[in-house]
Amino acid sequence: MTKRNANPTLRRALIILRRHGPQARVWRRRIAIVGGAILVGLVALLFAHLADLAGELFLAGARRWWWAPMAVTPPGFALLVWVTRKYVPLAAGSGIPQVIAASRDPDRGMDRLVSARTVCAKFFLTIGSLFLGASVGREGPTVQIAASIMGYAHRIMAVPLRASVYIAGGAAGVAAAFNTPLAGVAFAIEELAAAYEQRMTLLVMAAVLIAGMVSLGIAGDYVYFGEMRQTLSARDALIAAPVAGLFGGLAGGLFSRLMLGAGVTNFAPMRWMRARPVLFAAVCGLVVAMLGTCTGLTWGTGYETAHAAISGADVPLWFAPAKFLASLATAVSGLPGGIFAPSLSVGAGVGDMLRSIFPSYPPGAIVLLGMIAYFTGVVRAPLTAVIIISETTASRGLMLPLLASALTADFAAHLVCKERLYHGLSKRFITPSTPSG
Repeated sequence: MTKRNANPTLRRALIILRRHGPQARVWRRRIAIVGGAILVGLVALLFAHLADLAGELFLAGARRWWWAPMAVTPPGFALLVWVTRKYVPLAAGSGIPQVIAASRDPDRGMDRLVSARTVCAKFFLTIGSLFLGASVGREGPTVQIAASIMGYAHRIMAVPLRASVYIAGGAAGVAAAFNTPLAGVAFAIEELAAAYEQRMTLLVMAAVLIAGMVSLGIAGDYVYFGEMRQTLSARDALIAAPVAGLFGGLAGGLFSRLMLGAGVTNFAPMRWMRARPVLFAAVCGLVVAMLGTCTGLTWGTGYETAHAAISGADVPLWFAPAKFLASLATAVSGLPGGIFAPSLSVGAGVGDMLRSIFPSYPPGAIVLLGMIAYFTGVVRAPLTAVIIISETTASRGLMLPLLASALTADFAAHLVCKERLYHGLSKRFITPSTPSG
C-alpha cells in the first residue's frame, strides 16, 4: 500500500520539479531578464563613454583646425551612409523605429532588425557619426542595441520571444542611457508598446530597474543635465507653460513632418537626391559642416550648450534654428544615430528664445519649458518627456508646469504632423510578410 502510494507522490514531485525547478521555463526567463538587463547596463555605459569621447575628439580637432570639418564631414557622411546601405541597411537612423517594427514579428525581427550584425554595426557607426560632428545622439541606438541584447538573452535560455522582450530591452536602454529608470518605464508604455499588456509589467520593471542599478552603481548618482532648482509660481506657470507648449510643439511637429516627408515627397529635387543616397548624404554633411563651422555650437549632441542654457548662461538666439537644421540634415541623410539628445538641445535653444518673452521669470525654468515642449513635439510622448526632463535636471518642483507644457505641445504638434515620428518611420522597416499587429 505504501509502495503504491509512493508512486503518485514521486510523480507529483517530478512534475513540480519540471515546472518550478532550475530547468523550468519560469527560471530560465528570470535568468534571461536579469542577465540581459545587467548586460544592457554595462553596454550602455561603454557606449556612452565612447560616444562622448568621439564627440570630444571631434570638437578638439574643429577648434584647432577650423577648416577641417569642411574637408572631413561631407565625405565622412557619404562614406558612412555607403557602408550602412551596402552592408547593414537596418542600422540606419535612430533605432527606435526598428524596435517598434521588430515587436510586430519577434522571431523575424531577431534575425533582421535587431540582429547581432545590425546592432554591432550600429554601435560603431553611431560613434563614427559623432566623430564626424553629426548632430546625433546615442539614446535611440542604445534602445535598438538593448532590445537585441534582451532578445539574445532569451534565445540563449531557450525562452520564446515576445514583443514584450524587445519593449523591456528598449526601456532598459533608455533607463541606462539617461540614468532615469522611471523614464524607461514611461517610454515603454508610451512609445514602444502599442497596447500595454499586463503580463509585460514585471518584465519591463525588472529590466529597467536592473539596468538602472548597473548604470547607477558604476557611473554614480549623476544628474544628466545638472540640478536645476528654480520653480514657477502658479500664476507664472499658467502664462508661460501654454506659450512654451504652443511654440515648442509647433516647432517639434515641423521637424517630424519634414523628416517623414523627406522619404516620401514627390518634390522633384528630393526625388532626384533620394535616388542618389550617397551624394545626398554628402550634401547633408556639407550643410552640417557649414552650420557647425559658422556657429561653433551645432556639432554633436549639443549637450554643453543645453547645459549652459539651463544654468542661465546666454545662448545666441540663432542656436535653436541652426541646431534644428543641423539635426534635420543629419536625420534625413540616413546616418546611424538618434535624435533624442539633439532634440533636447534644440528645445533648450527654444526655451532660451522664450526667455526674451518672459524676462522676469526664472530663466532656467523657462528653458526647461521650451525643452520639454519641443521634445514632446518631436517624439509625441508627453509622459516620457516630463519624466526625462525632471529626472535629468532634478527639477521635480516643476512637474505640473512641465506637464502642462508637454500636453499643450502634443496638441500643437498634432496640428502640424498627424503621424507620430517613430511609428511613421517604423513602417519603412515592416515588410509585407511582417504581421501588422
